[in-house]
Amino acid sequence: MAIEILVPRLGWNMEEGIFHGWLKGDGEAVRAGEPIFTLEGDKAVQEIEATDSGILHITLDCPKNGDTVLVGALLGSILAPGESPSEPEALAKKSVSLANVTGSVVQVVPAAQPTTSTRRRPITPRARRAARERGVEWSGIEGTGRNGRIRERDVLAQATPSKPAFVSPRRRTIAERMLHSAQSTAAVTLNTTADATHLVSLRDQFKAASSPSPGFTDFFVKLAALVLRQHPQLNSRWQNEGIVLVPEINIGIAVDTDAGLLVPVIRDVAGLTLRQVAARSRDLAERARVRTLKPDEMQGGTFTVTNLGAFGIDAFTPIINFPECAILGIGRICKQPAVVGDQVVPRDMVTLSLTFDHRIVDGAPASRFLQSLVKAVENPAAWLVE
Repeated sequence: MAIEILVPRLGWNMEEGIFHGWLKGDGEAVRAGEPIFTLEGDKAVQEIEATDSGILHITLDCPKNGDTVLVGALLGSILAPGESPSEPEALAKKSVSLANVTGSVVQVVPAAQPTTSTRRRPITPRARRAARERGVEWSGIEGTGRNGRIRERDVLAQATPSKPAFVSPRRRTIAERMLHSAQSTAAVTLNTTADATHLVSLRDQFKAASSPSPGFTDFFVKLAALVLRQHPQLNSRWQNEGIVLVPEINIGIAVDTDAGLLVPVIRDVAGLTLRQVAARSRDLAERARVRTLKPDEMQGGTFTVTNLGAFGIDAFTPIINFPECAILGIGRICKQPAVVGDQVVPRDMVTLSLTFDHRIVDGAPASRFLQSLVKAVENPAAWLVE
């Protein structure tokens, strides 16, 4: 009996994904547990494994690489050796209910097929140009000109003032989470500056000693983890209408990718050396940009660090990665005049922006965390022990 291959639900909120192609060809033998196609969900591209062994049969109307597919849509089947493929009756219907991997029912509606007019309507050159520029399908427009001729004003009447741009599933997920965080937290942002001169000097020493060397984000991730040990309230989360203190310090790092913002998580940062933090952050960031992260590598964070210094940003208001308590924003490091003793001298200064959930932490404890972090940034050698 043929085993149907359906688009799985990769996350609880996932309703559709992007098909990235088969890893096996039609008619090839597959084994249970062997990856057979790739699918992009809300967070990452994943390889989907076969649930049974047999011969792969791909449906005639299988989606192409890059097509958006609904959860529960039929992609193909796994046949027993010698079994003849038979396309399910569902493919001939306008809509059909298919059970997805979680057992719920998803309505799959085939895309509408374009229709052509039985006779070609007359249209003026100006109207044709207007239709082309505005993306208007003019074959179905009733013309107001002589003998039903379509005029420019007929096309303009059908044109949409502003056509919404396509929103990918990942962009939609980012939007939903940002909005949920803004609506579900009592967010407050504190800004302060720190003298990062010694931090810059220490990084230069690492660069001279080894390559690749830790980046500034790696320093801030490691220092933040050490400071969180002293201020565990900032490492808590709002859960089940209460505050939960989390013993592990797992820090998410915001990574800019072509597909949008991703936040992979470095686990047990306080127990890692700076070089280990740098190696893991580099690996996670590279795989985030090529969309090969695993779902569990973007879960379980207790605190987030985001750095916009490379874009020349000084201070900003980062949005909490709900249900975490806080997120730290790092601005650019640049030389500024500072008073040291009785002299004005150039120093490498950086602005730190901490957004925290006021339901979990009050302003004074959050300020004390920032004070401790400033001390760590200004004297990093005393905190970082390799």
